[in-house]
Amino acid sequence: MIQDLEKTLWATADKLRNNMDAAEYKHIVLGLIFLKYISDSFEELHYKLKEDKLSDAEDKDEYLAENVFFVPQSARWKYLQFERAKLPTIGKDIDDAMDAIEKENPNLKGVLPKDYARPALDKKRLGELIDLIGNIGFNEPGQNSKDLLGRVYEYFLGMFADAEGKRGGQFYTPESIVKLLVEMLEPYNGRIYDGCCGSGGMFVQSEKFIEAHGGRLDDISVYGQESNPTTYRLAKMNLAIRGIDAKIELGDTFHDDRHKDLQVDYAIMNPPFNVSDYGAESLQDSHLWKYGVPPAGNANYGWLQLVINKLSPSGLAGIVLANGAMTSNSGGENEIRKNMILDGVVDCMVALPTQLFFNTQIPACLFFLARNRTNGEYRNRKDEILFIDARKTGSLISRKNKAFTDEDISKIADVYHNWKSKDGNYEDIQGFCKSATIKEVEDNNFVLTPGRYVGTEDVEDDGISFEDKVAVISENLKYHFEQTIELQERIKLNLKKVGIEI
Repeated sequence: MIQDLEKTLWATADKLRNNMDAAEYKHIVLGLIFLKYISDSFEELHYKLKEDKLSDAEDKDEYLAENVFFVPQSARWKYLQFERAKLPTIGKDIDDAMDAIEKENPNLKGVLPKDYARPALDKKRLGELIDLIGNIGFNEPGQNSKDLLGRVYEYFLGMFADAEGKRGGQFYTPESIVKLLVEMLEPYNGRIYDGCCGSGGMFVQSEKFIEAHGGRLDDISVYGQESNPTTYRLAKMNLAIRGIDAKIELGDTFHDDRHKDLQVDYAIMNPPFNVSDYGAESLQDSHLWKYGVPPAGNANYGWLQLVINKLSPSGLAGIVLANGAMTSNSGGENEIRKNMILDGVVDCMVALPTQLFFNTQIPACLFFLARNRTNGEYRNRKDEILFIDARKTGSLISRKNKAFTDEDISKIADVYHNWKSKDGNYEDIQGFCKSATIKEVEDNNFVLTPGRYVGTEDVEDDGISFEDKVAVISENLKYHFEQTIELQERIKLNLKKVGIEI
């Protein structure tokens, strides 16, 4: 039922965007969903405070104490939807509402979109969009408006990423990839970091993981950084909807690290693939390059070393990178990879199937790194690396995109956990996973492609002999050849009838 609602809302909202580009329309819709969310949260507490004779329902401190944003009268959703939405001034009314909310809530300053009054935005359609979003949650049994708004915000992020294609990948990592990263890392408590956090999907999935396993959200601290100002605002709204108290900073992670001295328990990242313009010239002497200076034309090994530098002594990281990072020899990347492997920080490699991303067809993989693989929490695996070839997993969710099913995610994550665990029952599976020694990796010239180690999948014997199979194939070919000759003769005959001789 919820999925049907999401699809219906998207289809309706998409019709309303008229000729507007998806990248532009995204901020209009998501800004309104956020406004509806904080207004609903406010109204819920406002009602309770009005019922309590000892409380003042218009006292800002009452809301601050409950971690709820204070929404002034002119910005409350009911006022905007039922008194202003049909007026030609609705665009300015929304902009004024966003301004008023930022003034009352300093931690939202500069976050909310305020471009609804522009002449190019059709005010009639804006009013229709407000009515559409205004109905979210009220007719769904067992759901409250706030929970649904969080789901809808997340769903719309994914749909906008799909609609934007290549540009969409800058702010969104497909949900099933994030789920896999989180299930493998199991961030139950401690500090979680994402140095290129996009719209905050890694943190949202971490929160969902904790809730699903009976943990407490208070047990984690969230730190992120994003260089794109508009994406940064999406992240701040996304996490505010979830009630996640995140320390998200704006800036270039390589050149203006806003969490410079931070040491984290988990790092989860999907940096842009193969970035060539990351300002390498001014980073040549960086303290980050413990394993070697990454080439100026590719930031992949810059991201890997930045992440390792952020990990606490027992920290773990999962990073999405282009497949080339597993094999590249250019610019000294092979030496950096070799040094990382010999130092024992590469824990597990996962090859991903194609078509998982909205924005690129570049094949991708997951690097799992561990600062100390002999710390006693798990078994000592410093002389091994786990390779998982997941290229045959995933199912099509549209004509052009795949996603992992929950079964795929469990299968991959369980292999990793069994391999790490002191009492796990891990076994190599031909064609899928292999625990290789560092010596084996060295013999393979420090290449980290899982397919190099796991071998080919065992084919089940169907009981039919090779000779019988060849006979069947030969008979089929003979039949098709005969059909081809017959078809050629018929074509010649028809052409002859119209005076064409072949």
